[in-house]
Amino acid sequence: MAATTRNPRTGNGKSAGGGDPLTPVTLAVGQEDLLVDRAVREVVAAARAADPDTDVRELTHDALQPGTLAELTSPSLFAERKVVVVRGAQDLGADAVKDVKAYVAAPADEITLVLAHAGGAKGKGLLDAARKAGAREVDCAKVTRPADRLAFVKAEFRAAGRTATPSACQALVDAIGSDLREMAAACAQLAADVDGTIDDAVVARYYTGRAETSGFEVADRAVEGRTAEALEALRWALHTGVAPVLLTSALAQGVRSIGRLASAPRGMRPADLARELGMPPWKVDRVRKQMRGWTADGVATALRAVAQADADVKGGSDDPAYALEKAVVTIATAARTP
Repeated sequence: MAATTRNPRTGNGKSAGGGDPLTPVTLAVGQEDLLVDRAVREVVAAARAADPDTDVRELTHDALQPGTLAELTSPSLFAERKVVVVRGAQDLGADAVKDVKAYVAAPADEITLVLAHAGGAKGKGLLDAARKAGAREVDCAKVTRPADRLAFVKAEFRAAGRTATPSACQALVDAIGSDLREMAAACAQLAADVDGTIDDAVVARYYTGRAETSGFEVADRAVEGRTAEALEALRWALHTGVAPVLLTSALAQGVRSIGRLASAPRGMRPADLARELGMPPWKVDRVRKQMRGWTADGVATALRAVAQADADVKGGSDDPAYALEKAVVTIATAARTP
């Protein structure tokens, strides 16, 4: 087997991981469920294109007992093609790992094994063995950097054959937040529903008022020291069903962004600074404006307030709304404290 790897997080073309999807063994490595599912679907689609009667078997790690893999990959009387998918391969027992290692060293014909592995140290021996045997690998790591989410959205529209303006892509990322599956669904909906170029006005029409957007609006007003507006945005967000935990998350991100930019090296070029902080340039500009009035003590005070609010909304208080209001007032006050 010849190993081919490519990062699929910024594209979803014919081959998410590069190479032939019918390579005997494919590793889907990472914890981004959408990308793992796509890696599996790609292999299944390729197998069924080669043989419509392909038998697909999916197992969780606890279902792969000693001997199970040998049974699933034994020669078929009818010489049918098979795809065997093992989820949570990092959690396989020692005997099952031994079976898988033996199999990847000498895979059967007409059978494709897909191992979905979370990555990391747990079960690394199995990963190493599959890589050494030449398995094809698909990167399914969590998409955490804002720039990667933006690239993902752009790639989704390209794959759909649609044109979306850069500002529309950024607006969609801002509206959806961190859920990659939801982001992909939003791109698919816009591609199906909208004729012509997809711009930020279209995104606003479809997605204004989404949970994380409302949360970030609360955070923006709070870190800017605009207490009344922040409280108004908070009450509206709660009224429209935004989960309190999303609001504390947005507040935390807003305050941390202030702190990170404040502690960044001086004199860096804007593009270098954006890369250093893992923020898109537009957000660096926004946070720089929001920093006015903040001090190191103010950031520390605001972070403590967010931590307390987070504990309160997760069960430490009977009134999450009041806990959030206290946090918003504290943050807004800290933003104006000389």
